[in-house]
Amino acid sequence: MASSFAKMARQAELTSRGVHVPKEVVDHPPLTIHTLGDAALRQPAKRISKVDEAVRDLARDMLRSMYAAHGIGLAAPQVGVHKQLVVIDLDPENPATPPQVFINPEIVATSGSLTTYEEGCLSIPGVYLQVVRPTTADISFRDEHGRPRRIKADGLLARCLLHEMDHLHGVLFVDRVTDELSLNDGLKEHGFERTAVHTLR
Repeated sequence: MASSFAKMARQAELTSRGVHVPKEVVDHPPLTIHTLGDAALRQPAKRISKVDEAVRDLARDMLRSMYAAHGIGLAAPQVGVHKQLVVIDLDPENPATPPQVFINPEIVATSGSLTTYEEGCLSIPGVYLQVVRPTTADISFRDEHGRPRRIKADGLLARCLLHEMDHLHGVLFVDRVTDELSLNDGLKEHGFERTAVHTLR
């Protein structure tokens, strides 16, 4: 009974601390981020049926890898895991701000108003281009404990969420770029092939 109780206490401790990890740049991140041209980025992700410690461990490893790459958002397909999991931290320099975990996120609604803003991606390092997206997004999801949540995001959070959710469907931000000249120049400058872009019509 004592050992069983200890195990239960340990599980409760793990669950209560969520997915917080040190916000530090490690020399050897646990996961490799795939880059444009890798077929792994084009495979759609599958829904997560059970939110357990394995999912939270994946989220922690994703966060460690994201911080190591100086990013603010990462989707599981970017590290070759085809599950509907996204991690975001818009304040990576502040240890007091917890990261956000989005499991099985779905768009409930988006605003009719659109904004244009420069985006980059850890899977396309060095390339920054203008992308048009809805100004706000109403998103339903489950958190790291499996609890149903809903958020109405605007500004950078809305853009980051929509960007990362695109990854869950095999879509990259360069697929949404309409300025062909800037797109071609940006890709060429950083050694990426234009043929790797799947332009959305």
